[in-house]
Amino acid sequence: MAEVEGVPTFGSELKDGFKPANVWVANGIAWLDDIQSFYRERSAIEKEYSAKLTALAKKYFEKKAKKSASLSVGDSPTMTPGSLESASLTTWTTHLTTLEARADEHDRYGNELVTKVADPLRYISTKFEELRKRHVEYAEKLEKEREGSYADLRKIKTKYDAACQEVESKRKKSESAFDKAKAQSAFQQQIMEMNNIKNSYLIAINVTNKQKEKYYHEYLPEVMDSLQDLSEFRTLKLNGYWTLAAQLENNMLQQSLAQVDRLSQEITRNQPHLDSMMYIRHNMGGFQEPPDKVFEPSPVWHDDDAMAVDETAKVYLRNVLNKSKSQLGDLRREVDRKKREVDQMKRVKQKIRDGTEAKDEVTVVSAIFALQEDLHQIDRKRLTAEVETSTITSAVGDVTLGAKNHNFKSQTFKIPTNCDLCGERIWGLSAKGFDCRDCGYTCHNKCEMKVPAECPGEQTKEERKKLKQERQEAANALLKPTGTPITSELPDLSRSNTMNSLSSGYAVSAQRSMSGPLSPTEDTPPELPGARPPATTAPSTGTLRKNRVMAPPPAAYISELPGSTPSASSGGAPEQKGKMLYTFEAGAEGELSVVEGRDVVILEPDTGSGWLKVRAGYKEGLVPTAYVEISAPAAIVPQHTGQSARPPSTYSNSGSSIGTAAGKKKGPAVAPRRGAKRVKYVEALYEYTAQSDTEHSMVEGERFVLVKEDQGDGWAEVEKGGLTKSVPANYIRTV
Repeated sequence: MAEVEGVPTFGSELKDGFKPANVWVANGIAWLDDIQSFYRERSAIEKEYSAKLTALAKKYFEKKAKKSASLSVGDSPTMTPGSLESASLTTWTTHLTTLEARADEHDRYGNELVTKVADPLRYISTKFEELRKRHVEYAEKLEKEREGSYADLRKIKTKYDAACQEVESKRKKSESAFDKAKAQSAFQQQIMEMNNIKNSYLIAINVTNKQKEKYYHEYLPEVMDSLQDLSEFRTLKLNGYWTLAAQLENNMLQQSLAQVDRLSQEITRNQPHLDSMMYIRHNMGGFQEPPDKVFEPSPVWHDDDAMAVDETAKVYLRNVLNKSKSQLGDLRREVDRKKREVDQMKRVKQKIRDGTEAKDEVTVVSAIFALQEDLHQIDRKRLTAEVETSTITSAVGDVTLGAKNHNFKSQTFKIPTNCDLCGERIWGLSAKGFDCRDCGYTCHNKCEMKVPAECPGEQTKEERKKLKQERQEAANALLKPTGTPITSELPDLSRSNTMNSLSSGYAVSAQRSMSGPLSPTEDTPPELPGARPPATTAPSTGTLRKNRVMAPPPAAYISELPGSTPSASSGGAPEQKGKMLYTFEAGAEGELSVVEGRDVVILEPDTGSGWLKVRAGYKEGLVPTAYVEISAPAAIVPQHTGQSARPPSTYSNSGSSIGTAAGKKKGPAVAPRRGAKRVKYVEALYEYTAQSDTEHSMVEGERFVLVKEDQGDGWAEVEKGGLTKSVPANYIRTV
């Protein structure tokens, strides 16, 4: 058993063989129980005659024969060992042979075997088993992280497929839309969004492949090497106790000194790595690394694996590249620092084994694995940033050179603010987005990575206002008709190269072809699925569930649907119109809530009841006659179907700025409408937990008295137990 140079290791030779190696190491640790049991039994037998010792040796020869293959090469070797045994088993055989030659045992020797060999073996067996379990737990975490990266890639793939499906849907809508300009603009915007998601998908593929490479070539081999080290250290400890037992025998048996010396020599020849070498030699198999991930085109959007490098895509790639490059230096330094911490803890472990450090090795090994877990997490971020940088640079070069990046900071807008990129309002109870601290550029969270790096630098207040106006005009211009035939801008798409589906949504697209922003409550009523809906009225894409129900935008910012007024070409007199003098809130079934200053169409005149039937937008209902200023009939003029005017955006550098709303004018008292329903009940469709003292908690099927219907903010007021509070309007139904 000579010293072998360049000893092979589990990590370099066995690759993905942790589970069988773990079983082999576990068998070796469990074997310690047999050995310490052997010494205890021998201690009892030492008081008896040599015949008992001979029987004991025979018994353990049989046990060894049954476990010889398992202890030498494991339970499932790729090559059978034949009659070969491991170095430890060979030494054990010599031990039993020496025992057979000994006939006279003394009581003192039996007691020393228990106190100096058996008890310590039981203790180290427990410690080794705890260490092995820590290895198993850590290996399972590594495997879970690998599967997590695969799952993240599948999610991005699903998102990419959904984006491709949305492009196809937008294309179909553009073919049948009434407002071709708006539909085409939405189609082009969706294509750009799809390209961004595609690029993210390609980047995620590269990241996953790199993480997979890390797993199979660094993380897993490191754990397996540690497992091998544990097994070899177990052998070292076992050799130590065997040597101690041999020394006890040497003190007691002067007559068998030659035999004991031979046993000691066999023990010293049992090098820790010899068992590992035999196990490796009989378990080496054809390891094949899983193939790299490749780009999979969407079934509804035929595409290749080339990065989108048009100017719009370059803006997104430039922002991603700039973000990755800015993080890379800090991540590399953090990785180096974590590696030094891991190396320091490994030195402490070695000192414990050398006997120069009085610490618990189980605790130290657990700390090493915890540090390595933190290291892997940071290293994955560094790897992601490096792959993003190299992938984007290889596709479009270093597009960050000469870029004038915005100094974006997260902002909560307390007053109505428009996004300078897409022109849409930044809605929400906590309207969060970004603003540039230098030039005042504002955008949604989702638009941050799409903003061109064209910051003009620090601006004065007047310059910011001017830039805000120019940006809003440019954003609105993207949504207005250009006068150019839209069909000439459509890409070459047909049903032959896209998915053919009966659910093309033609009827829906015909209804939605009219331009103008719609509130969530007026566009599509909330669906009531079988499962409990999330506590938001806006759909969530990959974000955490919010406890607060998100209300739609105020009715004051909702423009009428263009084209909602019936055309006079169908015959009949011109429609009579009016204007709301006061804000009216519906209080019974059939009534219509309308804000002050809203133009309405008179459908049915007042017949003496004090009520008019009007239409506001596409909703119809009754309002008090005293609340409406009726204008003389006017000739119908052609109606513009372009983008509705958006309320002007007011910007503030301070996230805590709060706009003060003007007080509402109170209308005259309204007489009760004849036949009006006094009490109206609603039933809870889903369970809901109140988020504040102003809300009611609900249980599915529970009934309430309806006090006030949804006024456009997504909430209704109900009465329960004499208390009137708010509940989500899409969580109840009228009964």
